[in-house]
Amino acid sequence: RVSPGWLPLSPRQRPGPPLSPRRAFSNNKIQVELNESAGIATMKFTSPPVNSLSLDFLTEFCISLEKLENNRACRGVILTSAVPKIFSSGLDITEMCGKSTEHYTEFWRAVQEMWLRLYSSNMVTVAAVNGSSPAGGCLMALTCDYRIMVDNPKFSIGLNEAQLGIVAPFWFKDTFVNTVGHRIAERSLQLGSLHPPSEALKIGLVDELVPEEKLHERAAAVMAQWLALPDHARQLTKSMMRKPVLDRLVAHREEDIQNFISFVSKESIQKSLRMYMEMLKKKK
Repeated sequence: RVSPGWLPLSPRQRPGPPLSPRRAFSNNKIQVELNESAGIATMKFTSPPVNSLSLDFLTEFCISLEKLENNRACRGVILTSAVPKIFSSGLDITEMCGKSTEHYTEFWRAVQEMWLRLYSSNMVTVAAVNGSSPAGGCLMALTCDYRIMVDNPKFSIGLNEAQLGIVAPFWFKDTFVNTVGHRIAERSLQLGSLHPPSEALKIGLVDELVPEEKLHERAAAVMAQWLALPDHARQLTKSMMRKPVLDRLVAHREEDIQNFISFVSKESIQKSLRMYMEMLKKKK
């Protein structure tokens, strides 16, 4: 867990044994490939149909990220999807519908943990967004250092919680504001907007667009550019920029969990989530 006084360790100070030389360690929902000579890992989301952020997915994500953080050979990680046309559809609605308070607590703590670990990562983090990325999927991309999206008008990205009758938590909002600025974030959050790639680039939600076949090549080139800097200088700068936002969630973590539970437990919210799930079933 991230302590309030979080400061990055240099790669040489990181605890834990290194992973076996090269190749992949994978689990059900995330495939990890580590190129030790380049110092770059790729994490591919392999949880069809839409890479939704279930409790299992979030747990596996945090374990995989921690393994990479603890491996001295790994300096950067590229996040992408192995499922066609979708990066991640965001939080798994089934985790928020008709469950116990204990379950909601465990689930929301896992969502917080994913963000805390990724936002505070020592590694360079690049999102290679190769499909639509609403809500929690957008948050994952926003949390990275750099975002490259496939230039396909059928794809979209944004924090569209308001469309589902849900309010994006303060730390989603903070991450968004720090990326696109206050005015654009305010309008986009209130309307629950999903932006096509050209618009996402224009408002600064993504850093660049590429054709699909160039995505991985471009992600590797961007990663090399970031890794050309001395790790300690980049890590301390990242910490300085992100620490106030991280500290805010760490300080209000339990309160944030209670807010989520009281919100999601309301009958009106449960009803709208059930209606949304029914609508998804009809679409299939």
